[in-house]
Amino acid sequence: MNRTISTSVVKWGVFFLGIIFFSSCSKSRERIKAEKTSITESVYASITIQPDSLYLAYAAVGGILEINLVEEGDNVQKGDAIAQIINNTPKLNMENARLSLELAEQNLLGSNAILQSLKEQIEAASLQAVNDSLNYFRQKKLWEQGIGSRSEYDNRKLAYELSQNNLSLKTSAYSQTKNELETKYRQAKNTYKTSSITARDFVIESKINGTVYALYKNPGEIVTNMEPVASVGSSTKFIIEMLVDEVDIVKLQIGQSALITLDAYPSLVFKAEVSKIYPKKDERSQTFTVEALFENPPSTLYPGLSGEGNIIIAQKKDALVIPKEYLLNDSIVETEQGMISVKTGVQDLERVEIVSGIDESTYLLKPLQ
Repeated sequence: MNRTISTSVVKWGVFFLGIIFFSSCSKSRERIKAEKTSITESVYASITIQPDSLYLAYAAVGGILEINLVEEGDNVQKGDAIAQIINNTPKLNMENARLSLELAEQNLLGSNAILQSLKEQIEAASLQAVNDSLNYFRQKKLWEQGIGSRSEYDNRKLAYELSQNNLSLKTSAYSQTKNELETKYRQAKNTYKTSSITARDFVIESKINGTVYALYKNPGEIVTNMEPVASVGSSTKFIIEMLVDEVDIVKLQIGQSALITLDAYPSLVFKAEVSKIYPKKDERSQTFTVEALFENPPSTLYPGLSGEGNIIIAQKKDALVIPKEYLLNDSIVETEQGMISVKTGVQDLERVEIVSGIDESTYLLKPLQ
């Protein structure tokens, strides 16, 4: 009986010692209360600056580069020549086509044109036909009255018919010649246009108003239509290319704000806005490309400048927040009364919003390491 009582006393003693130990441990551990403050949640991205409308200029034909007509950093207008490929044969063909076009145009429209000569012949034949017509009908009227000879009447009739036929032939010849000359003119025009296009293929032109950022070929080097000759992009408008992890891409939308820092401007933060989200993932880096535009860009930018960006996906004022290190398994906190499940909301790198489960008066214990 005494042994049973002593065993019970020991058990209760251990229990009370545990409570005292737990209480003393709880009091010795770090504890905080949740506080209300502003919190912003964002998605991180590595960034690179690129000119808007940046493209690689290729040659339409292969050959040898004769000369670069611009230098890196030059501003160009749409249609300006960037480089020239040697094209002696196309030049000669274009010159011959131009001469043929000028000849065809002169024959059709010039003051000494063939058609002008035919017009004059038609006018002469028309006058002769009118004269022969008057003579014939006058002689016919006399013949019907019994005046004049048969041979004279026949001669007048023959002359009239011949002049009518001659006028018809001249008119037909004029129409046929005009059609032939117009056809030759159109053919010469098309040939010249084709040869001009062929010759222009040997000149690499800018497709936009912008700046030449790079030249990849030197005079004398072989140019193919598989290798770029130059890189051209906007002079004033720059795009922020952002690489976003696939885990975060579903959180992004066009129009969201972003805060940008550039290595070239380490003490400045620039505001930007998401303008485009590319739907295809880069399988090598497991990232998606997102574009953003500066609200107020820095005064000087160059292609390839790098930095970091944070795309803001949520902001909240007067949010009840705690340090992330006090949160267990993303949904549990330890209080003086024990473990409590909580519901979280907006979070940044260090803090997390608590939507429900605790309030500002609840003490939280820092989890043991």
